[in-house]
Amino acid sequence: MAAPMCCLRTVIRGCQRHLVKQAGVISPASTIINRSWVAVRFYAAEPAVNRKVIKAKKTSKESGTKGQAAEKTKDTSGRKGPGFIASQPSDDVYIVRYYPRPTFELETAIEMLKTFQKLDFTSPVQAVFAELKLDMKLEKKSKVDPFVGYLQLPFPFVTELNKVLVFTENAEAAETAKQNGAAIVGGIELIPQVLNDEVNADFYIATPDIIAKLNVLKNKLRKKFPKSKRGSVGNDVANMIKIFETSHEYMVERECLVQTKIARLNMPSEHIAANLEALVKDVCKYKPLSFGPFVESVLISSATSEALYINCQKFFPEVVENINEE
Repeated sequence: MAAPMCCLRTVIRGCQRHLVKQAGVISPASTIINRSWVAVRFYAAEPAVNRKVIKAKKTSKESGTKGQAAEKTKDTSGRKGPGFIASQPSDDVYIVRYYPRPTFELETAIEMLKTFQKLDFTSPVQAVFAELKLDMKLEKKSKVDPFVGYLQLPFPFVTELNKVLVFTENAEAAETAKQNGAAIVGGIELIPQVLNDEVNADFYIATPDIIAKLNVLKNKLRKKFPKSKRGSVGNDVANMIKIFETSHEYMVERECLVQTKIARLNMPSEHIAANLEALVKDVCKYKPLSFGPFVESVLISSATSEALYINCQKFFPEVVENINEE
């Protein structure tokens, strides 16, 4: 009986030494432990110095592998932006968001819109829209203010004439306005009717003698308020009515976009192209050429088709340098 008890006592004493050594606590009972005794390691571990060396080797190896992979996958044709795989797809079936949208010549894009209409069995008498993205920046922090433009399209697509209202207190000018097709003619008595939405028109023009009395309509008419720089204030009433009856109005929306109708899809392709060219050239007049191109991109679409980017560089005005010969 004494022998088993002795063995049990020896085992317990050994376990106590092992636990005390790991905890780093010295007790009176452990003073007899051999100072050179080392706990048994039950796992494999490499020295800290070697670990750093191996980590540095792995990093250099990975960077070399990534560099080689980048060299292999580098697109020599040139990428057009983040997320794009290549400049052009290699097949006619591809994921659109991975490739830049193609740019077409104007004549090709118009024919594509006509083809889309036939394939979709939609109405050929539908509107053709143009969207121009503008660079409104000028020098330093200044920029071009949003504006409203009036354009005489070379091939009008609207059958009805615009409704023109004429403000004047001149009896002769009022008679001229009526004879030339003005929808509404009057003086300050029209102000309450305009404020109460009893009278409205597509365009408002005025003679200089009454313009000062119309300031109460500025908040109501906003961008349609008659102004000299827009050509809606003057003494030549007959000419102003003629212009605004057939004028096509467009405006800058969302700070840098011009979105407007330019034609009908059933019109000849040459007429659609001429209307778009007139629009682009008219928009470019609102920013000096010295600050660079005003129009950044142009899209055209029909009421039922996707939008197509087109190349309109040939429509942009060029800076002409004046060289003084001595």
